[in-house]
Amino acid sequence: MWSLDLVCLALLLAAASGLPGLGLRRRLAGGERIAALLMGIAALAGLAGAAGGLAGAAGATRLFPWPAADHGLVGLDPLGAFFLVPVFLIGGLGPLYGLGYWPQRHHPGTGARLRLCWGALTAGMGLLIISRHALVFLLGWEIMALAAFFLIVTEEHLAESRQAGWIYLIATHVSTLTLLALFVLWRQATGSYLMQPAAAGLIAAGRLNLLFVLILVGFGIKAGLMPLHFWLPGAHANAPSHVSAIMSGVVLKMGIYGLVRWLGLLPAPPAAWGAVIFALGAVSGLLGVLFAIGQHDLKRLLAYHSVENIGIILLGLGVALIGRAGGRPEWVALGLAGGLLHVWNHSLFKSLLFLCAGAVVHQTHTRQIDRLGGLAKGMPWTAACFVVGAAAICGLPPLNGFVSEWLVYLGMLRGVFATGGSALVAAGVPVLAAIGALAVACFVKVFGTVFLGEARTEAACRAGEAPAAMRLPMGVLAGACVLIGVAPLLVAPALDAASSGWLAGLEPERLRLAARVPLGWIGLLAPALLALGAGLALLARRRAAGARRGPTWDCGYALPTPRMQYTAASFARTIVQLSSSVLRPREQPPGVTGLFPPPTHAHSHVDDAVLDRVIVPAARRIEDGFSWFHRFHRGLSQHYLLYILVAMIVLLLWSLLGVNG
Repeated sequence: MWSLDLVCLALLLAAASGLPGLGLRRRLAGGERIAALLMGIAALAGLAGAAGGLAGAAGATRLFPWPAADHGLVGLDPLGAFFLVPVFLIGGLGPLYGLGYWPQRHHPGTGARLRLCWGALTAGMGLLIISRHALVFLLGWEIMALAAFFLIVTEEHLAESRQAGWIYLIATHVSTLTLLALFVLWRQATGSYLMQPAAAGLIAAGRLNLLFVLILVGFGIKAGLMPLHFWLPGAHANAPSHVSAIMSGVVLKMGIYGLVRWLGLLPAPPAAWGAVIFALGAVSGLLGVLFAIGQHDLKRLLAYHSVENIGIILLGLGVALIGRAGGRPEWVALGLAGGLLHVWNHSLFKSLLFLCAGAVVHQTHTRQIDRLGGLAKGMPWTAACFVVGAAAICGLPPLNGFVSEWLVYLGMLRGVFATGGSALVAAGVPVLAAIGALAVACFVKVFGTVFLGEARTEAACRAGEAPAAMRLPMGVLAGACVLIGVAPLLVAPALDAASSGWLAGLEPERLRLAARVPLGWIGLLAPALLALGAGLALLARRRAAGARRGPTWDCGYALPTPRMQYTAASFARTIVQLSSSVLRPREQPPGVTGLFPPPTHAHSHVDDAVLDRVIVPAARRIEDGFSWFHRFHRGLSQHYLLYILVAMIVLLLWSLLGVNG
């Protein structure tokens, strides 16, 4: 029971971490330091409890006094412990990063609220993970949803932040309403709100399919899978950068946790469920990276890569579901292990990338990629950490993203070459390869434009390294990306433990992941690749030291300037044009006229496929269609009293006619 007790203690400390700052003076740094300390202690306790849960020391469930929820059942199993690791890791590093990025002395009006909501967000996510009752799950879900809303609108004086916050709030409440319907149907089908596997044959096929749709929509909105991702780009782009890190790295994974947990509770999933999730994963992964390539806002670009990586996770989950329906334990093991490991990996490298982006924004005060450049000279630590995160997200060895994507590849290839293999799974192999190639192109564009070349603005020219409080969390996450990539055997026991529930009944003895996959070879090849890369870099540096230096060819210009460098838009233009039928970019060419044309500029923008092209136009048409109803909203009390009187008369007549009938 000690593991669950440590997790509960961690949740209490996290929830209380922001309270001391509310009673201190607005510009004092004591509140933020106390919050960082309490969150650090909570993170250590929570990680220790999660480690115990993965090792099998979770114990039985516990009760707390809430009669409406059968006295509040909470418990810890290996799957929940697996998802608790990123919650407490990023939850503990964020307040430390915030000491440099969002100090109380510079943000006296919002700093205390941000820290309070950060602790509530961490506690809410932890509560929903350890819940064993639907109402307790919903309590943690709502705490998480509301805390995330207040974190997104931290800069409420900005219209973009307010708009992103309200869009998120609408989306998360649609998700909550869907989950309410799920819980009601679950209660009707099983006779209980307890989250425990349903017996085979207990739920009719039609009810099972309806439950699957509710699970997919309710948790898919939170996970940000396409086309339910419409809230995600704006929320991640406009929130403070460490908030973007926990939103992308952890909050999205609560949707994945809900999918894995609840699909594991349903008996005998048909192969069609796996096919649907696999297809949605392929669409999310491919379109997510394509829309990322078309972005000029650094954080918005990273947000679309979150959609891409959620797609990769769903590819693994889809393979696992197809294997579970067909009684293929190896498909389940490889697909689920790849998806779950990518949950950890994405939490690490995407949080790292958002923290690096936050350092760039903190030092240059802009998110526009084309206004940056040359930052590696003044921000070498941030540039190095960004390279690690970029290589990891592209799935390049010897970093962690390669390991999880390799497991997903193996799961798909086993499905392709096995007897009775799925054609849909076969199509996923080139899709995942295309996702990786496009991700490489995107991050070459980003790193080359932001960190290499010459500074395009005065702010980029004067940018120095971020404060130490911001660099330390970046270093921790970069080190974790390298560690998993170099020594994947270290995480194999955790993956085996988290996957055990899904593998139950499929094989007499649970095979270990290390026995299925030669993870040890990665441990041997990774140092060799690192040594080879270091040797090539040293050789290139020595050769460059003896080279003759001179000005870059200026294409005939007498005085070239940094503005003449390749921009992010020009670098990605070919890919954007090839994908124009999907991206549909809006371009404004430069208006060059006459012998002596006035100053002009070019502009391009890629709208979101769902929010900007479907939801907003549909909402405007509905608003226009009901414009006639505005005449009834005059703001006069006597009119509203009249409306109430008319409604009461109508209801009375309807009641009398109904009784007489």
